[in-house]
Amino acid sequence: MVVNLMELYLQRMRQKRPPYPKPVEMDQFTAEFPYEPTPDQNQAFIDVEKDLTERETPMDRLICGDVGFGKTEVAMRAIFIVISAGFQAMVLAPTVILAKQHYDVMSERFSNYPDIKVAMFSGAQTKEEKDELITNIRNGDLQIIVGTHAVLTERMAYNNLGLLVVDEEQKFGVQQKEKIASYKASIDVLTLSATPIPRTLYLALTGFRDASLMSTPPPERVAVRTYVSGFSKERALSAIKFELARGGQVFYVVPRIKAIDDVLQFLKDFLPDVPMAVAHGKKVSKNIQLAMEKFACGEVKILVCTHIIESGIDIPNANTIIVQYAELFGLAQLYQLRGRVGRSGTEGFAYLFYTDKSLLSKIATDRLGAIEEHSDLGQGFHVAEKDMGIRGFGSLFGEQQSGDVANVGIDLFFDMLFDSLSKVDQFCLVPVPYKDVQLDINISSRLSSEYISYLENPVELLNEATKAAEKDLWTLMQFTEDLRRQYGKEPRDMELLLKKLYVRRMAADLGISRIYSSGKTIIMKTNMNKKVFRLMREAMSLETHRNSLSFTGKEIKGELLVNLPDSLLLNWLFHCLADCYAVIPALVKY
Repeated sequence: MVVNLMELYLQRMRQKRPPYPKPVEMDQFTAEFPYEPTPDQNQAFIDVEKDLTERETPMDRLICGDVGFGKTEVAMRAIFIVISAGFQAMVLAPTVILAKQHYDVMSERFSNYPDIKVAMFSGAQTKEEKDELITNIRNGDLQIIVGTHAVLTERMAYNNLGLLVVDEEQKFGVQQKEKIASYKASIDVLTLSATPIPRTLYLALTGFRDASLMSTPPPERVAVRTYVSGFSKERALSAIKFELARGGQVFYVVPRIKAIDDVLQFLKDFLPDVPMAVAHGKKVSKNIQLAMEKFACGEVKILVCTHIIESGIDIPNANTIIVQYAELFGLAQLYQLRGRVGRSGTEGFAYLFYTDKSLLSKIATDRLGAIEEHSDLGQGFHVAEKDMGIRGFGSLFGEQQSGDVANVGIDLFFDMLFDSLSKVDQFCLVPVPYKDVQLDINISSRLSSEYISYLENPVELLNEATKAAEKDLWTLMQFTEDLRRQYGKEPRDMELLLKKLYVRRMAADLGISRIYSSGKTIIMKTNMNKKVFRLMREAMSLETHRNSLSFTGKEIKGELLVNLPDSLLLNWLFHCLADCYAVIPALVKY
């Protein structure tokens, strides 16, 4: 994991791409922004534009701005620059609700530019809808793809991806984030966050990543009044009645799904005539969307939900939020939840209720104290810093996003880190050209006449298969999937032919230039070094493969128990190389 991430950061530093040209219509696009930008927002626009149009290294910038301070507009200007140069942009959001909101905002913002097509991709869509979108994305017919982590599916192939925008990255696991960046290390990345996770914040503070801080509120915004206290039904009801009396709506948030029924019952007992709806992660996406739409248009007055609503939901008429069991939420979550209200000119109220003060842990008390202390507008960065003090900043490159480095001390930690960074090149794997890979296994590539007559254009199809293998493994997998979609599962002879292509492709990526057998031994000539081999073998999932492989000189040897016929030998190779391929730390192959 450390090798992957170190390679990624180093790779980005070493990458070069030509600067994007400044779009001809940039001034017109800027002028269409309906609000007066704040000074911080203007600076963020300048920073991002310089990253894209003046620098030759890919952008990796963190935009840290409070909820409703205009981070999305910064992202849309970056998207406009990238798309005008003929590239695609992917916008990644942690929830369907937030993805849908980004989709609506972007569709409207780019509506004056008919050549820019926006689409949404999420787990809620049918297989047919997804297949159609994937085809349009691959053909370059769509320029902006907005979605949840469903867009990270291995089936997704972009025509010319240039920019990735990640909103609220603390909701994604490290592996999801690195997967995003890893399959195209030269991509530009823009991260939007109101309370970045401690590690991201630390990387920004120490200069590992560029950061733009937006802390000036828009002129019409008023700070949300925050009340932290023990729970009482009377307080909760008077807060709700006050909000309903001024024509507003209320979010009622609990940390666990099983608490929703009790809250709903309590509210219905005391407010029988008020329309209510429920939203949580286990509901089907379409039901959540329906509940949110009813709430957004004012049909529903109280939304009882889990923290699924914490990211980016913008409902100007909802200006009171009640959080029950507040001690069970993290600091960033509480901060984000509070940011759901007070987004228009109306004053917002946030009531954070804990169960029993005597049962609060020290960390929970610190968190609630921090959220009460930082109640002014634009405090997201300071909340994250406070969080860093409470939680530590996480092993800088690890999967855990916050943690305790205090045992080592920060200076020693960085000494160790840079010492490891200097050794990264020892884990480099140099691919060989596909055409240079020799596969000396005697298998006939003849297809049966029956299957040939079944195919529409067999010669063209086989040429396509070879071209796909020459390009990369993803393209070959895509070809196989298309073939099966069109003609069903391939017969044995076609399967062997495909496996030969897969074996050569994987061998090329693994730096193996020749494969041949000698009795019960399979020999693979490689440019791999022993350290990489050892790392790879240790992580292989199948013990049989792990135990059969050894490394001598410039050769990997596979010792088999018996002499296998050529077709079974090919099968063994296919599975063994697939096992190797799957465990190569993502970026070693670069």
